[in-house]
Amino acid sequence: MKKIIGTALLLAGLMTYGQTKEDSVQFAKISTEILNNGKAYTELKDLTKNIGHRLSGSEAYEKAVQWAAQKLRDAGADKVWLQEVMVPVWERGKESLQIKTSSGKWTSLKMLSLGNSEGTDGKDVSGEIIMVRSMEEYDKLPPEQVKDKIVFFNYHFSQSYVETFRGYSDAAKYRTTAASLTAKKGGKFAIIRSLSSAFDNVPHTGAMRYSGDQKIPAVAIGSSTADELAELLQSQKVTAKLNSNCGMKGERLSHSVIGEITGKKDKSIIVVGGHLDSWDVGEGAHDDGAGIVQSIEVLRTFKKLGFQNNHTIRVVCFANEENGVKGGIQYGKIAKENSEKHLFAIETDAGGFTPRGISLEMDHNKRKQIQSWASLFLPYGIYDFKNTYSGTDLYPLHDMGVPTAELVPDSQRYFDIHHTEEDTFEKVNRRELLLGASTLTQIIYMIDRNW
Repeated sequence: MKKIIGTALLLAGLMTYGQTKEDSVQFAKISTEILNNGKAYTELKDLTKNIGHRLSGSEAYEKAVQWAAQKLRDAGADKVWLQEVMVPVWERGKESLQIKTSSGKWTSLKMLSLGNSEGTDGKDVSGEIIMVRSMEEYDKLPPEQVKDKIVFFNYHFSQSYVETFRGYSDAAKYRTTAASLTAKKGGKFAIIRSLSSAFDNVPHTGAMRYSGDQKIPAVAIGSSTADELAELLQSQKVTAKLNSNCGMKGERLSHSVIGEITGKKDKSIIVVGGHLDSWDVGEGAHDDGAGIVQSIEVLRTFKKLGFQNNHTIRVVCFANEENGVKGGIQYGKIAKENSEKHLFAIETDAGGFTPRGISLEMDHNKRKQIQSWASLFLPYGIYDFKNTYSGTDLYPLHDMGVPTAELVPDSQRYFDIHHTEEDTFEKVNRRELLLGASTLTQIIYMIDRNW
């Protein structure tokens, strides 16, 4: 009798959380279809090689808009449209950074201006470099020691964190605030050590912001370059000279790209997406071309396998995540204005490497329900459901009370190439990319069936 009662309770629990043997069958169908017939890899090659990097406001980004709209139609979307959004236009232009010691000649350093930074209007700006290793060390410097100097923030990306996103989050404040901190004490421009887990001379760009009216340049150098500069500063006075033409060029009307397959039960919406824009170096393959093609793959797989989705499955290719998040903000605004009901939203913006888990930013009961499906995902290498963050473009939806999530790939190599010229198609593995698309399709299948 106790055994019967125990079995009944177990089955009741499984029914509550919506997990059945049929789900295992459908998970296998999803994985088999995508690994054998998925188009994400070939589409990523098309996007990266024929369009390339695509900063918001650029002509390349506008080409990517039309590309994404067509790919969504090809995937079987019932409806495809462009959502208008005003985006900032930032242009890099020609730039150079040189250094010399009192007895030496000018030597060029490999560098990148940080995104949204102002430049030098094509003029040389020079001064003595002073180095600090942390914010705390910088805060102790009196303004007279900084005035007319170049501040080199030599803060290392921590190698201690196994989850490399923690190292990135720890170091990110140096990228975003170095220029304004330097300006407040009268410095001429800022140099930062790149937010990189690699030990090479590849500089990483990425967004910075100004907190005051004085806008001075900020540039990044690679890890090995930073080490060499730091060693030089131990024994000699070093002068730096920057010449750059970057700067903001106003705003431009652009678009996020949206496609969906209509729900058979109701109009409630499940979102999967990534950001269509990238930085203006490399090809934007992992960040975030991978997320775009994986999201389109979800829609294609639902159509190919003939799933009769209860709720509307919507793919959103967000504009302007990299230097403004205008696409995500606008999407949330329009969703609220239209009183759209969103059941769930997941973003894939952490690279196309092997998927390891799904991060869940939602209430306790929803999180527990998804975690109860772990045994379905485990055969596909998905085991990590402990994190509680979601994608940048989704925070407006999360603020509206929508349960949000993010695909969690293996991150060990991501910050070697993030925001660099190294983020190219060749760095993406076909099976890893398609496994991520499979995981996204599987979680959306479960949400659609159970919520």
